Amino acid sequence: MREHNEDAFLAGDRVWVVADGMGGHAAGDVASRLAVDSLAELDGTDELRPARVHAAVARANSAVIGYGREHPEARGLGTTVAGLVELEIDGVPHWAVFNVGDSRVYRYADGELRQATIDHSEVEELLEAGLIDAAQARDHPARHLITRAIGMLPTPPVDLWLLPRTPGERFLLCSDGLNSELEDQQIADVLAAHDDPGEAASALVAAVLGTEARDNVTVVVVDARPQQGRADDA
Repeated sequence: MREHNEDAFLAGDRVWVVADGMGGHAAGDVASRLAVDSLAELDGTDELRPARVHAAVARANSAVIGYGREHPEARGLGTTVAGLVELEIDGVPHWAVFNVGDSRVYRYADGELRQATIDHSEVEELLEAGLIDAAQARDHPARHLITRAIGMLPTPPVDLWLLPRTPGERFLLCSDGLNSELEDQQIADVLAAHDDPGEAASALVAAVLGTEARDNVTVVVVDARPQQGRADDA
């Protein structure tokens, strides 16, 4: 239904990111691209550490704020980010999963799909307070109101989790255009039906476009391999 795509993504060697911009036609795509470009610098960094991820998110926030200051017509622009970074902790391979906003990272392993990030949104706060259930959350009028975004002052905290890397696991990064249209079980079914991560990503996008598709949708699928992760996107 939208003519303008405000999403951006990175499918790198050790860093994968999805960003969903806000601010309308003039600025949402700029914000998401600035955030992705800032985080892309991690992909060429030796000895990746969680602190470097936090610093990259802070740089992304400064870049978006700086653009708004230089372009008054774009003030108020912002973006969500969700990402996956392959790194080592004391020589042991790990994943760093992080997010700001309501773009998500899912982990799919042993036929089970679990959300690895927590949405920073008003609906999530209502869910945690027990005021609504998951079914009500899908159509709640506040479902698109987020409580953290890149482009805020002060710099919003980034949630980051470290997960040991496990052969055979798969990660899915997405903007909310995916989970707003598809149930988790539908997403899991598509992931189960496609061994190739690129085909899985394309099939998920196609499944969304077969619905009302009220928002942009971006998907990156990353498979863990014995020696190295691999990403594909659509």
